[in-house]
Amino acid sequence: MADLDVLRGLIEKISNGATERRRLNAYYQGEKRLSALGITLPPQMQNLAVVVNWPRLAIRSLEERLDVEGFRLAGETRVSDRLWDWWQANNLDTRGPLGHKEAFVTGDAYVVVGRRDGDDETPLITVESGDHLHADVDPGTGEVRSAGRVYAADDNGVPQRAALYLPDVTLLYELRQGRGFVEVDAIEHDLGTVPVVPMLYQDRLSDESGHSEMADIIGLTDACCRSLTNLGGAQELLAVPQRYVLGASREDFVDEAGNPKPAWEAYIGRLWALGNEDAKVGQFSAADLRNFTEVINLYSKLVSAMTGMPPHYLGYSTDNPASADAIRSSESRLVKRAERAGTQLADAWEAAFRIALRWIDDTDDVPRLETRWRDPSTPTFAAKADAVTKLVQAGIIPKEAAWDALGYSVEQQAHYAQLMASDPLAALIRSVGADQAQQQAPAAPAAIEA
Repeated sequence: MADLDVLRGLIEKISNGATERRRLNAYYQGEKRLSALGITLPPQMQNLAVVVNWPRLAIRSLEERLDVEGFRLAGETRVSDRLWDWWQANNLDTRGPLGHKEAFVTGDAYVVVGRRDGDDETPLITVESGDHLHADVDPGTGEVRSAGRVYAADDNGVPQRAALYLPDVTLLYELRQGRGFVEVDAIEHDLGTVPVVPMLYQDRLSDESGHSEMADIIGLTDACCRSLTNLGGAQELLAVPQRYVLGASREDFVDEAGNPKPAWEAYIGRLWALGNEDAKVGQFSAADLRNFTEVINLYSKLVSAMTGMPPHYLGYSTDNPASADAIRSSESRLVKRAERAGTQLADAWEAAFRIALRWIDDTDDVPRLETRWRDPSTPTFAAKADAVTKLVQAGIIPKEAAWDALGYSVEQQAHYAQLMASDPLAALIRSVGADQAQQQAPAAPAAIEA
């Protein structure tokens, strides 16, 4: 009964956070409409309501700079082929970035480690949303004490299955009518740790449940939506110069058959003359809409300042085109934010793969490992290649490290090494070098006769 109580408490935590998660998801999806912001719009302006999706732009701009390229075990100079095979087998090239994005949107995601049916060499590693999973973390040690997950919700949103992850066993439950959740299976793993790793995005130590990257720009997004909607209304009413007619009667607005002309014909300028000599026709000046666009530009600059996104990401720039160095300089804050975010996300990946090593190898002696990220900055390939070539020529880094620095994948490095090994010219150079080294080796000292 104690385990079932733990599961109920975890499900309650999932339910309690659902409202806030739906709000954040709505902002990311661009579904937060002005009607939901408490703003009263005339019915005729409802179709003019505009949503500018800066939250999604901010999340994508950060996440796009975070690409895992492998894991390096302690004492090894190259990326571990075994761990990278696990990464590929679990489709983490696709699922991993989605987990990063989820953590940026809602503040948390989870990596779950399990065993595959019929495969004892490759673990099952999945990335899950906090919408249906919650972990109870010990505030003193930071270790996960338990985790609960719900599955297969019905049409009313009631989960029909659930799983409780504990340090030595995973318990599976099904919802039975009149009985609640009933345990139907138990998977013993004896790891001594819960095979669930929280992937938190935190801004402060007190952000125990994570922090949304969108939090700082939600208010600015709402303000910009209001301005864009007002701009649409002003365009509809004031952008076309308003005309006036003085001294005309209703009879002046009829066609040859004596039928009244539609109002829209006069509105769009099809009426250019009147038969009444006393009538006077004129027009007012069109409204200047720059006050709206200037306010929107102000909001976009504030978003740029809050998120570190360069100005050209938000659609505005200076009169003079920026140089390549100026563009890289404008991206420096975003690059640094990506590096800091990668450090937090790497903790989750490393913890998950250590659990996988313990599970597959059945050992507690798990080596240290580090996550290798692609360079989040955007130098030109020519500039990077020139810098790496100089480092190799100076003997500062080996050739294999140069491949890493240039961003070649594990598969590309293995392919290039195979091509170089099979190159006849390279083989000849190696053999000549070996012969010269043998000839230049000092002769062994002659034995001294007694």
